Amino acid sequence: MNQGTLYVIATPIGNRADMGERAISVLKQVNLIAAEDTRHSKVLLQHYSIGTPMQAYHEHNEEQATPKLIQRLISGENIALISDAGTPLLSDPGYRLVKAAHEASVKVCPIPGACAAIAALSVSGLATDRFMFVGFPPHKQGARQNFYREFEHQVATLVFYESSHRIVASVKDMLQIFGAERRVVMAREITKLYETVHSTTLGEMPEWLQADSNQQKGEFVLVLDGAEVHTSPLLAELNQVLSILLEELPLKQASQMAARIMGMKKNQVYKLALELSGK
Repeated sequence: MNQGTLYVIATPIGNRADMGERAISVLKQVNLIAAEDTRHSKVLLQHYSIGTPMQAYHEHNEEQATPKLIQRLISGENIALISDAGTPLLSDPGYRLVKAAHEASVKVCPIPGACAAIAALSVSGLATDRFMFVGFPPHKQGARQNFYREFEHQVATLVFYESSHRIVASVKDMLQIFGAERRVVMAREITKLYETVHSTTLGEMPEWLQADSNQQKGEFVLVLDGAEVHTSPLLAELNQVLSILLEELPLKQASQMAARIMGMKKNQVYKLALELSGK
């Protein structure tokens, strides 16, 4: 008997028109839809006349539900995994099921679509050659500040999620840890009626948020510029790597390879390579 396929399907994060034709087709054809919240997803499925049976699959039942879903996949059924909005597994349930599917040699197929993190990054105007998605920071201030300190010297662009309840406090903590000059982009209510994309510095963001209570409502993505290479503790190691590569390779190739080795932004490493080569 042929095993079934687990489809990981992105759904709209606001605007229903962002639902892809392939996603609709697959959701109609599978045997079961595993949904984070069946009540929430029911509205979307009804809109597209999708009558496939649903089962709740969320953080509170995934340990118990996963083996049963895997057994159904092994027996030949096809199952779709969806979250409340966007791409499953990005700050949403699903990791346990996808991991178990791979372990059982069950085919896992992505049906791409909306993703708040990628959407915000694409309009941020910040570097996209290297970025890190770090999700929601902790709720409590002390833990949140410690969380931010972990990324203080990270040179990759950082992508955070945040809720309306903590957006002001969270941005103030970012200001304290990352400094007033660091650029930040707030993307709020992406694809929805009151969508906002605001680019500024961390020094200016708290005042801008507090000046308009409407800008404190909804769902948020914060895209933060990475640290400058010159302020990173890795600078000495980068200098050494670049010096060795520049002895053997042209400047552009050496800087690209160094950026890959060190996990840094290409443009920042290229500038440093120019300084080292005296050009």
